[in-house]
Parts: sequence; structure tokens; C-alpha cells
Amino acid sequence: MALHFFEEPQHAAQYRECRPSTPSQLHELILNYLQSKKEKPFLLAVDIGCGSGQSTRGLASHFDKVVGVDLSEAQIGEARKTDGPDNISYRQGVAEEMNFEDGSVDLVTVGAAAQWFDMKKFMKELARILKPHGCVALYCYEVPRFLGYDHCSEHPAQIIQDLFTTLKPYETEATSIVWSEYKEVFDAITFPDKERAKDIYVKLKKSISWFISYLNSSVLYKTYRKEDPENAKALLEKLEQRLVKALGVSSETLVEFSMKYYCILASKPE
Repeated sequence: MALHFFEEPQHAAQYRECRPSTPSQLHELILNYLQSKKEKPFLLAVDIGCGSGQSTRGLASHFDKVVGVDLSEAQIGEARKTDGPDNISYRQGVAEEMNFEDGSVDLVTVGAAAQWFDMKKFMKELARILKPHGCVALYCYEVPRFLGYDHCSEHPAQIIQDLFTTLKPYETEATSIVWSEYKEVFDAITFPDKERAKDIYVKLKKSISWFISYLNSSVLYKTYRKEDPENAKALLEKLEQRLVKALGVSSETLVEFSMKYYCILASKPE
């Protein structure tokens, strides 16, 4: 199963280096939703699939305690390497069987991980651990897009599409859930009070070499590389060369990207 990649120390370290932190706009959206559903105090937030902690740390100032949970011991190890507020802790665990008391959690967040869950079991666990009117937010994002390069000799979007055409045989059910912007996840939520927030755009400045590392960290690419390491390596090298030539910059030049996020929000009934 593709999930085993997340357990590899090298992959975990790469994730920490190249995966972006959850943007403040998204945390603001989630917290505003929570505040509209239940009164303070907000004592406990749980970040499932926390990876190396990028998504967890942004919650710290809003809760007495924040716990990041991930199935990968390597990812938890990477999360603990980064200094953070004292009210954050990390533990190994799975989404469908969390070690929290009944009715103890105000908010559960899940960033770019719900596609791996058994949603039926996850919903039962949410219903158990959330307080009445406690909330869950499940979000994900699309591959970063280059901004301001629409008149290149070769469009960056086409270069990236060529990569994913090569990777198409390695797509899985989890991949299709991400491509559909979590339609299946939304349908699987059993709480009647639920809604979807789409088209949340965030700009960031990064280098082409960062973007290559981002692609290199994806499960889709790593599945291909495990099967055909020589051609997989050549594929990314050629993609980087094409991008550098098309954009007329070096691999380390900062360029502007846009990342599109989408988020599902739901609240537990009384």
C-alpha cells in the first residue's frame, strides 16, 4: 500500500522540508466555523495525519492543548524536531481509533490525509470523541501552479501535465478522491450539519528546485520511482530542465506560485 512511504525516514524529512504550512486563511476559516457552532473555551484540538507538524503548529494559539497524530513514527519524529509552543504534543496513532476520551475534543483537523481513511470508522470515532457541536475540518490542495508565465515558449502547466500523464498508471483510489476535491469524503460525512469551502487560493514564492522536491515527495511519483528508479529520476530531471528553459530563470530563482485549497467543515449534533 502507498501509505508505507510515509513511514520511511527519508520521505518524512523531505515532507518537512518541502510541504507548505497550512495557510493562515485556512486556519481562520476553520476557527470562524468552530466559533459559529460552539462557545468557548476551546480546550483541545486534534490534528490527524499531522505529518511533520506544519498543520499542527498554527492551531496552538487558539486552544489550551493541541495534539498532532500520525500513523508514521518517522513523521512524528520530524514534527518533534521543530520547536513549537509548549501546548503542542505529538503521538503515533490512526484516525479510526484515537486515544481520546469520549466527548473531549473541540476540533479535529485533517490536512491532505482523509483520502486514506476508512471514512465509516472515522465518522464513528469522530462522533465518540467530539464534544456536542464540536467540529471537524478536512482539507486538501492542488499541485502548485506557476503565476505570471502565460506567454512562455512552453506553458508550465503543459510541462506539469506531461508529468502526470506519465504517472497516470500509478493512480489509486486515494488519488481519484483528491482529484475530485473530496466529493467522496463529503458524501461519507454522517453529520447533517456540513458544508464545503472551495477555491481558497494562496500565493507563495518558491524556487523551481523547491517545486521539484515537492513533486519528488508525492506518493504518486514515489510509487513510479520504486518500480522504475532510473526512468523516474530522468523524468524529474527533464521536467526541471524544461521549466528552467520555459521560464527563463535558474532553478534557484524565486517565482510565484498559486495553491488552491478546498475544505469540508462539519459539526457534531447536540
